[in-house]
Amino acid sequence: MSIRENIEGIQARIAAACARVGRNPAEVRLVAVSKTKPATLIEEAAAAGQRLFGENYVQEFADKTEQVRAPVEWHFIGALQSNKVKYLRGKVTMIHSLDRLSLAEEINRQWAKLDRPVDVLLEVNLGDESSKAGTGAEEAIELVRRVAELPFLRLRGLMALPPWLDDPEEVRPYFRRLREVARRIEALNIPGVSMAELSMGMSNDFEVAIEEGATLVRVGTAIFGGRG
Repeated sequence: MSIRENIEGIQARIAAACARVGRNPAEVRLVAVSKTKPATLIEEAAAAGQRLFGENYVQEFADKTEQVRAPVEWHFIGALQSNKVKYLRGKVTMIHSLDRLSLAEEINRQWAKLDRPVDVLLEVNLGDESSKAGTGAEEAIELVRRVAELPFLRLRGLMALPPWLDDPEEVRPYFRRLREVARRIEALNIPGVSMAELSMGMSNDFEVAIEEGATLVRVGTAIFGGRG
């Protein structure tokens, strides 16, 4: 199938997942994960109406922003080193992978140069997997308090990369846990902090993620095919 047909199929599945739990499909945004994919495929997806794209690697992202001419919105969703934040400055509207105070401080420093804030999500490591980034669920609240003090960051919610499991139902408890962490943080009423966004769910499990409250689903393979 074409990229256009893939996107239309995913949007239909998003709508169906929302209907099952009484949600408005407008609450869920599709992030097309375009890592390792050439600019031509991003342009093709944009021509099919996709506007939001997520990149994982800073150098690859920098190259693509020079090549993609379509009016798209970029999110950065991969692990991020502090010394590479400057290459994202002013080019992304959201960073999904904030996981430590030193990174938050560098993002704040770079966006201060633009005198405008950037939206960020706190990445929570729900599976306690040493191979994955993210702050622990218990440490998240203290990090939220510190991030809230930085004037050029707007904390909009949480992101998670749960363990990859064949059965999406086995991932459901992780999505549910992220939602519960978000509720705990929301209940603290920390000034400037919102938990409006939950970035969770990928090609194999995004429907379950939506049923558990996802507002941003990160889908690559189901749009573009396997890694190129």
